Amino acid sequence: MIGWLANALFRRCGCVGLLALLWILPGLGADHVRPESYSPAVAPTITLLSVKGAIGPGVSDYLIRGIESAAATPDSQLVLITLDTPGGLVSSLRDINQAILGSRVPVACLVYPSGARAASAGTYILYACHIAAMASATSLGAATPVQLGPMGNEPPEPKPSENEAEKPVGDSNSQKLERKQLNDAIAYIRALAELRQRNVEWAEKAVRDAATLTASEALEANVIDYIADTPQQLLAILDGKSVAMPGGARILNTENAVVLDRSPDWRARFINLLTNPNIAYILMLLGIYGLLLEFYSPGAMLPGVIGGICLLLALYAFQLLPISYAGGGLLLLGIILLLAEAMLPSFGILGFGGLAAFVLGSVFLVDSEVEAFRIAWPVIALVSVVSLLFFLLLISFVFKTRKLSGVAGAEGMVGEYARVIEGFPGRGRVHFMGEDWQGDSEQALSPGQRVRVLGLKGLVLKLAEVKSGDIEPTENQRRGD
Repeated sequence: MIGWLANALFRRCGCVGLLALLWILPGLGADHVRPESYSPAVAPTITLLSVKGAIGPGVSDYLIRGIESAAATPDSQLVLITLDTPGGLVSSLRDINQAILGSRVPVACLVYPSGARAASAGTYILYACHIAAMASATSLGAATPVQLGPMGNEPPEPKPSENEAEKPVGDSNSQKLERKQLNDAIAYIRALAELRQRNVEWAEKAVRDAATLTASEALEANVIDYIADTPQQLLAILDGKSVAMPGGARILNTENAVVLDRSPDWRARFINLLTNPNIAYILMLLGIYGLLLEFYSPGAMLPGVIGGICLLLALYAFQLLPISYAGGGLLLLGIILLLAEAMLPSFGILGFGGLAAFVLGSVFLVDSEVEAFRIAWPVIALVSVVSLLFFLLLISFVFKTRKLSGVAGAEGMVGEYARVIEGFPGRGRVHFMGEDWQGDSEQALSPGQRVRVLGLKGLVLKLAEVKSGDIEPTENQRRGD
């Protein structure tokens, strides 16, 4: 394009045009080629993330994406997490802490607002962050794994005597497992405390004895770094502070930084909703019942489509939740037994057994001691009653179907009506089901008279006169007219 323009100018304007073009070309290139030392002015940024509620897969996904986004933002100074949580799943907690420990941007955690807490899993997150702060009237601690409970008040184990020294320790497998889990949790929080140079002894006490601290006590015990009542106050305190990072100390510039509020988006909210055990449980049952309805009434399509979508969503949620295979097996066994009761009635034995297995499977389905990640009893009771009613309706439908008369062969003809053509008493002809049939009757019947079919012998219909007291035939019974 530029060469064509140069030739045109040379032909029309001669040397003057060419010299003018040569003078303009460097200016055109200057907009696209910058020297290596050039760098646009970029304002420092701070990414603000907010966590309120139990730590689960949805929160884990949200925080990890927020930290990665901050690392990709030019001149990102800090990731600030406001935290208010009662605890959560260990798997999600470790994923979050791995993202914090591997972050190229300093991560600060503020227990906020006043009245909030960083209990259980929240304490581990607070210890993992580069900067730990709390608002007034907040608390942290109680970091004992929930299935264990505090063990600080247990009496000391008696020392074995010389005769008992060679005997194996009498701890049960469950006690050994609890001890392993406790020691693992203590080692984990001690490692975080040593890394951030915070109070190691209290960190162990928070796990072993479920100890707790208020904000002022935590600051005095070197568990946190600052007390700030708002995120803005914390940012003002951190301006010019030095933070130890793997690549060396980093000076924070928070005074003129732009705060990017990354509140939970639709993806985070959707995953949080989906990983709610009650929602996942209901979606699974809707999926199973939708596929069953599609199986019983092929071609309906809508139950099958909805059931398939719900079942896939439930499977996605269950892969993120701590699922007990025993609970899932009991749940499926209960559904199979209820189906068997519908297909092969056993006077309620299979039905009640299926209902019991269904309820037990629902109780054990999610293997978690965290209240927020267990299926609520009211949900289990409601779903069990609805499932029982569903299968009772299914059983009644099956019985009604079995009681219906056949629609083909001799059984389907008995009780239907025909119209006399000629003959009778004795042998004659009638119009029945759109065809002419031979009939036999001991009564005198006149042409055009309506008669009832009593049976079929060979290809001859046994007929009887319709008396005036008989019920008027329906449209379906007038097929012989």
